[in-house]
Amino acid sequence: MQVASYLKLSVAVAVATIALKAGAWWLTGSVGLLSDALESLVNLAGATFALMMVTLAAQPADDEHPYGHHKAEYFSSGFEGVLILVASLAILWAAVERWINPQPLEQLGLGLGLSIVATVLNGGLAWAMLKKAREARSMALEGDARHLFTDVWTSVGVVVGLAAVQFTGLLWLDPLIAIAVALNILREAVGLLRRSAAGLMDHALEPDIQQRIEATLNEFAHSAIRFDHVTTRRAGARRFVDLHMHMPPSWSLGRAAALRANVEQALMSAVPGLRATIQLLPMDVEAVTPDAEDPT
Repeated sequence: MQVASYLKLSVAVAVATIALKAGAWWLTGSVGLLSDALESLVNLAGATFALMMVTLAAQPADDEHPYGHHKAEYFSSGFEGVLILVASLAILWAAVERWINPQPLEQLGLGLGLSIVATVLNGGLAWAMLKKAREARSMALEGDARHLFTDVWTSVGVVVGLAAVQFTGLLWLDPLIAIAVALNILREAVGLLRRSAAGLMDHALEPDIQQRIEATLNEFAHSAIRFDHVTTRRAGARRFVDLHMHMPPSWSLGRAAALRANVEQALMSAVPGLRATIQLLPMDVEAVTPDAEDPT
């Protein structure tokens, strides 16, 4: 199943869970279940926007976007982070009001049953989506999956807390649960926004990937060949590495180009989805990059 198919399924499940959780809130009057339903509404908006961005990211490069549209996925996770942030503030507002003016809860058994069904749906989908996100290196799918996991733990907390309300009769537990839910999803929002910003700022590849690149280059390096100015970055599912390859000045262009092709192939085999840009230089020439120049 493709990334877009998972997101379409996420939209469908979000609609179903909104109906289940809204029904649970309507039956019980619990602000904890209301907070859970609001987060599912955010899930729907987030999954819809993620689907739009994944579709955009899959478009091929064009004249205006010669490097492709891969970074569109970071807009998706950032948008979802903002939605989660707004939802957490709304939940906090509702919880504080209910703390000040507590109200009795009704039909908790049926309401909790509906919430549990919705939680099982979200949990199964979130697990499958996160697994696919790691395989496809999709930031949009990962963001939606992590949001769903947040929703799952939110629902678990609400169910446990409302069960405690039912057994103890302590109504203040309901708004307390909602506050805990809000703080939990606020933490998730900050994490998503941080990861989105890192992607938009051309963050370097993961340390283990950089080590894999270095190990591959070491297979070709010897007294006549050396590599330097190795820089990496990530844009959505695409990975990039730029570097200089130095060789004897007596080599023909054909020989140098053939070796470069071998290095590029080895790098792409070692790191799936990697795009390598290798500049050829004589051994006795050191290139000066703009970043290395003195700005003064």
